[in-house]
Amino acid sequence: MPRLATAAPGAAALLLLAAPPAAWATSGGVRPAAGSLEAAGWHHAEWPGLPPARFRSLPGGGVSVQGEGQASFVWRRVEGPPVCLSWRWRVDVGPPPTDLTRRGGDDKALSIAVGFAGWPPDASVWQRTQHRLAQARVGNGRTLPRSVLMYVWGGTGREPAFFATPYLAGLGRMRVLRPADAPRGRWFPERVDLAADWRAAFGGEPPPVEEIAVGTDVDDTASRVDAAVEAPALAPCG
Repeated sequence: MPRLATAAPGAAALLLLAAPPAAWATSGGVRPAAGSLEAAGWHHAEWPGLPPARFRSLPGGGVSVQGEGQASFVWRRVEGPPVCLSWRWRVDVGPPPTDLTRRGGDDKALSIAVGFAGWPPDASVWQRTQHRLAQARVGNGRTLPRSVLMYVWGGTGREPAFFATPYLAGLGRMRVLRPADAPRGRWFPERVDLAADWRAAFGGEPPPVEEIAVGTDVDDTASRVDAAVEAPALAPCG
């Protein structure tokens, strides 16, 4: 993740959540020639001061990402209850294991972030103020999530089940689903219960979902990344 020089680091980190909407869909099993993000409904967002990775749409609506020493994400707005989220992902090339609990050096091949409309039960006045500052910088055209769950392909695999991301003003919790040394070149299916995970991460009753993003971050280790996400879908858990 980027290291931002700012008087209000919490607000600056929350600005990483601001980006145009994008669309989810499914793709085939083998990567064919990629098309334009915009034509497929995706929008690419950059992090301040960092060279962006190359996200590309695949026939059928999937997304692949390639880069070296780069970081960026694609994003969409969704609205609904915190149901189950499923997807498949693969990493052919990615960064080595890094410490995802600290700022700087915390690279990851892929992340899927889910933004929620409500605050964690213990959200402080400071956190709400940082969020308000970030929202003011974004403007009225976007509504920033008030809490975030991030599912990651990266890290060491020894991280706690849920831990605070060193960004997002403490309003984000991260969970490593696949460590950096997971097998390469294979599709892995995932399914997470957003309501149960929000309770485990923050406590209390989960608020509605309002944002989802797919990102990559390999700037600190100057690593290469070649990865893809396909078939993300929100559906009841039953």
